[in-house]
Amino acid sequence: MRFMLQKINLKAFLVAVLATVLTLLLVLIGSRRLQNFDAALVAYLFGTLFAIFGIVYRYMVWIQRPPTRLYFKSSFRILFSKDFLYYLRYAIKDFFKNIVLQDFILKRGKKRGISHLLMAVGCTIAFSITFPLTFGWIHFTLDPVSGLDPNLEPIYTAHFFGFDVMHFPVKSFVGFLTFGALNWCSLLVIIGASYFLQKRLKDPGLIATQTFEGDILPLLLLILVSLTGLGLTLDYEFMKGQTYEFMAVTHAFFVIVFLVWMPFGKFFHIIQRPAQIGAHIYRKVGKQLGMQVCKHTGKEYATQLHIADLKKLTRQLGFQLESKNGQSLLEYSPEGKRDLVAIAHLKARQESGTYFG
Repeated sequence: MRFMLQKINLKAFLVAVLATVLTLLLVLIGSRRLQNFDAALVAYLFGTLFAIFGIVYRYMVWIQRPPTRLYFKSSFRILFSKDFLYYLRYAIKDFFKNIVLQDFILKRGKKRGISHLLMAVGCTIAFSITFPLTFGWIHFTLDPVSGLDPNLEPIYTAHFFGFDVMHFPVKSFVGFLTFGALNWCSLLVIIGASYFLQKRLKDPGLIATQTFEGDILPLLLLILVSLTGLGLTLDYEFMKGQTYEFMAVTHAFFVIVFLVWMPFGKFFHIIQRPAQIGAHIYRKVGKQLGMQVCKHTGKEYATQLHIADLKKLTRQLGFQLESKNGQSLLEYSPEGKRDLVAIAHLKARQESGTYFG
């Protein structure tokens, strides 16, 4: 027990507990003290709370790592400087370019970019729908008058945090989008995930480097969650609910596994990705302040800001990378370091009088 406590990051643990408790409070408030909470979704709620705790804990541990902390502090310092409006516009532009439109993936290939965009759009919309429904923040009620009169089209009312938002006929365009949104999201995810799955099963280079839990399992979970979700709709529309219990339990199982796996597996990069905006701001400012030139090759290889921060970071971590005359290994590019190692080997062999053996 004592060993386990020593391994736990106390600061990250407390923040994760606070985030989980805050989520529970918001569930109570948004569902009007569970008045609008669907008891059938309680398993999803516990899975979501576990995911929130795990994600926040891991994110806080990640932020506390010296290199990550350096990027975060520098990025926020730059963003909230006297040029706040300029960098805010840059951050918003970068967000739409690389997070919304997935431009960084499109550069690696059109098919790959489109498939990744389909998964991202499908997952994002699905999250934005299912989490409020699970928390009881959003619920729908059938208008009693339209529900009792067979001659009238059923009218539904959408509620948010207990307040009426809008009324719409079930067979209207709004109703079609509202009650069918998750089905369309599932199709987008299946198309995108299937493309990457077949690539990982056929490409020799990927087969040689991938792992099941790191590369195959995330894609399988996305596909299985989407397929079982579509299965619920198919059962309701075409099978009169004959397999509802089986489909509901199966779907719940895969969703909960997905949520539990999220903080530990590849899905965590979804949470990390927005931090790239800060790294881009940091890199942009570094280029404006000037580039570092390798003392051996004479070529630019990094920003002076980045190298200066690396020197501070390595000293804090106890790494001695500076010589007696004040020169640092960080002032040499990777190519320059390789050249210096090769020159040192050549000199050693010359002094030994033999070049081979």
